[in-house]
Amino acid sequence: MSNISDELLKAIKYAVDKKAINCDRTYKSVVLGVTPKGCVVLDSGGKERTVPCCIPGAVLKTGQRVWIKEPLGDLKGLHICGLI
Repeated sequence: MSNISDELLKAIKYAVDKKAINCDRTYKSVVLGVTPKGCVVLDSGGKERTVPCCIPGAVLKTGQRVWIKEPLGDLKGLHICGLI
């Protein structure tokens, strides 16, 4: 009987993990620099990326802490969505 419950739990964990991959992730980062193309920030893997700021009228400075959103796990859609 425990084999069936173990397999059921594994199947549920697999389904939850697959669903979690397809959701937005939001995490804290810091502005390392500001360029005409956007702000240089660290992504979740620690790599520097230039991303746009989606906050109307926001003026960001080097060293400012921000919230970064990664929509559906797509790093090309990475953007600043809030200030800390």
